[in-house]
Amino acid sequence: MVSGVVSVGEQAPDFEAESTGGVFRLSSLRGRRVVLFFFPKAFTPGCSRELSEFSELYEEFKRLGAEVVGVSADKVNTLRKFAKRYNAAFNLVSDPSLEVAGKYGVVGRSGKTAERVTFVIDEQGVVRAVLRDLPRAEDHPHAALEALKSLAGQQP
Repeated sequence: MVSGVVSVGEQAPDFEAESTGGVFRLSSLRGRRVVLFFFPKAFTPGCSRELSEFSELYEEFKRLGAEVVGVSADKVNTLRKFAKRYNAAFNLVSDPSLEVAGKYGVVGRSGKTAERVTFVIDEQGVVRAVLRDLPRAEDHPHAALEALKSLAGQQP
């Protein structure tokens, strides 16, 4: 486990876990930008609005060369239902042991869920933005898009 949240400029910790699309490994996306968002619990109001917004903006993320991946402590079957309800065409990773959340330093205070934190990761696997403490859950997708757009001017 990492003490504290993974910071801008650090290598994003790799992980492998079960997801809505089968076994998922973060390093399999090397060479692409990644928006990795942690959320507390499927089907809660804030998480539902956040997933809905990520789903609506997914094509824009893809146009910017980014893949979106969500992570929560929910079981994969719950995440499949959640993804279906909100038309999420991207992977949702099941992290019931909070091992992945621990690697990123985003285990919630209760120790049973992840905090709502979004990481924008570049093609080399380096964290370029950490988004947390935003006013609303649905602000995360928009803030991630802005971070990606600013990266577009900095990298080839």
